[in-house]
Amino acid sequence: MSRIDRLLAAMTLEEKIGQLTMVSAGLTPLGPCLPHDARSEIALGRAGSVLNLWGVERTDDAQRLAKESRLGIPLLISFDVLHGHRTIYPIPLAETATFDPLLWEATAHAAAREAAAEGVDITYAPMLDVSRDPRWGRIAESPGEDPWLCSQVAAAKVRGYQGAPSAFADDRVAATAKHLAGYGASVAGRDYAAIDISERSLHEVYLAPFKAAVAAGVAVIMPAFVSLAGAPMTSNRHLLRHIVREAWGFDGLIISDYQAVAELVTQGVAADMAEAAALALAAGVDIDMVGGAYARGLALALERGLVRSEWIDEAVRRVLALKERLGLFDALRPRHRAADAEPAPTPASRALARDAARRSIVLLKNANSVLPLSATGRRIALIGPLADARLDMLGPWSGAGAAKNAVSILEGLRTALAGSDIGYAKGADIATSDFDDLQAAESAARNADVIVLCVGESAQMSGEAASRARPALPGPQQELAEAMLALGKPLIMVLSSGRPLLVSGLIERADAVLATWFLGCEAGNAIADVLTGRWNPSGRLPVTWPLELGQVPIFFSEGPTGRPPDANNRYSSKYIDLPVEPLFAFGHGLSYTRFIHRNLRLRSHDLAAGDDLVATIDVCNDGDREGEETVFLFTHDVVASVARPLRELKAYAKVQLAAGKSATVTLSVPVAALSFLDASFTPVLEPGEFEVYVGPNASPRALLKSTFRVRGGA
Repeated sequence: MSRIDRLLAAMTLEEKIGQLTMVSAGLTPLGPCLPHDARSEIALGRAGSVLNLWGVERTDDAQRLAKESRLGIPLLISFDVLHGHRTIYPIPLAETATFDPLLWEATAHAAAREAAAEGVDITYAPMLDVSRDPRWGRIAESPGEDPWLCSQVAAAKVRGYQGAPSAFADDRVAATAKHLAGYGASVAGRDYAAIDISERSLHEVYLAPFKAAVAAGVAVIMPAFVSLAGAPMTSNRHLLRHIVREAWGFDGLIISDYQAVAELVTQGVAADMAEAAALALAAGVDIDMVGGAYARGLALALERGLVRSEWIDEAVRRVLALKERLGLFDALRPRHRAADAEPAPTPASRALARDAARRSIVLLKNANSVLPLSATGRRIALIGPLADARLDMLGPWSGAGAAKNAVSILEGLRTALAGSDIGYAKGADIATSDFDDLQAAESAARNADVIVLCVGESAQMSGEAASRARPALPGPQQELAEAMLALGKPLIMVLSSGRPLLVSGLIERADAVLATWFLGCEAGNAIADVLTGRWNPSGRLPVTWPLELGQVPIFFSEGPTGRPPDANNRYSSKYIDLPVEPLFAFGHGLSYTRFIHRNLRLRSHDLAAGDDLVATIDVCNDGDREGEETVFLFTHDVVASVARPLRELKAYAKVQLAAGKSATVTLSVPVAALSFLDASFTPVLEPGEFEVYVGPNASPRALLKSTFRVRGGA
């Protein structure tokens, strides 16, 4: 008999429910601590997992409590290691802008190493919600708007956090694919609001990254808080049990979101905790996070006949199986730091954080080549509430990161430009109408050759519970920017945010604009690297940047219409007061050099189901410095039984070129990847004509076009 079978046979019902119950540590100024009631539940075998606990002494103490319980079953200890643990890397939306799977994997592994060393077993990452609405605060945690790109991120992050699929090494943690599914489509961009999308959108767009995570071997899935067409995800038996478990073959854990099982009562599908617990368990939710619904309602649900005892056993078996894979039964996981040392970023993790951060920066505009700044002899006015804001550089969900370990923009620029005169003034606050420093800002700017204006959001204005109906510059920053522009000096705007900000008027008037997002603990050094040209910016937008709020939601892969936009036809799909085109297209990003794309050709224009579409394009660096270019490939199925999006991202490639040099870039796509879901949601590859578009971003004006045919079907 296996260890799991022996434990199941020995457990009381209360102990089984305990394995399905998660309690939470409390957060104090000194760090996390287990409250008395949580300690008691663990000691009595009534809690099998803990949220928000980290640190060698704390996690070892919790595990000792569990080991001293009647059956001695270890805990699963979990924490939101979303974009770093002690070393904080760029927020996921920013890091996706690197279009670099090896980097995505490397930062996940580095974060896992730090978290595992402090006793963490599960991270609640990667967040894989396709996000097309900048009002939604959690777009900051997302890989962006495209399901194919989100799927690439999913696979890389699972590899990084977990390592080899068969077993977990000591420096890895179990990854969680969250939030299944459609959370990014919340009504009006409001967090926790319901969603109502078509079944086609659900399958083709919002489920795709989760399916990729399952294929990569993800250990845990978390359903979203929200309801889809009236069915809360936490109790969505069709989705969780029939699609995820049966159709996809997922045999890992499903953990509810925070208090989500109990919230089934509030959502109107359960009358009490027994019904809520029964609905979630029947759907396949193994662990109830913090809400206490399983602890209070599952035994009662069993008495009422709402659940089967074998469902409880199945869930317990999955919990124990993950504990066994993590090696928790055999010994406490090895620690890589002394218990009395205060963990902090290492030189190696800082180097990785700096590289990730500078690669994440997107140069949106650079009129008259005002950037990069020269290394010496310039008088620079560094203005704005985010110029010297260490904590905000970490962004939302910065885990166990500390502001004292972050580098501000002011610190980074003063280090990089030690020979320049840098005057600093805050100018204004973000969250208030405080303009006390405006006079100092104007004085510093008048005496400068160039103004670097650091504006945007505070870290807590993005992420969970941070939806914004007006995602523009908060507080008096607009007035500060206007005052700086009025001085007539060259102005570089550095935008720190967790979303595209609606500041088209300022972008139009600024000489240069950088989207720096929230870059983590090395933000200041990375921004300085780009401002001074030590790093030639290479980031590309993973989301479409709207011109105005009225265009939202906005994304490049729209479906066709019988009346496409036509300036000469009033009765076509357009606005009468705004252009249809965004301010910046998906994939947009400038460099300090100039790239030319030309001569698109296909290896074959006649392809069968088992072939590869192979496209080549010549890329020339027509500027005067080395740089990196990203080349995207989109396809369009011209005639299909279900109308297909005008452009679907299928591949991209990156090329590094010295000044004046050219290279041929090859992109390959299996023809099988051109299949889609037919009217019955069965994958099908239909013969016919396809268009292929290749270029530096998703704007039709930037793309070269060719055509090919697919013969036969599959």
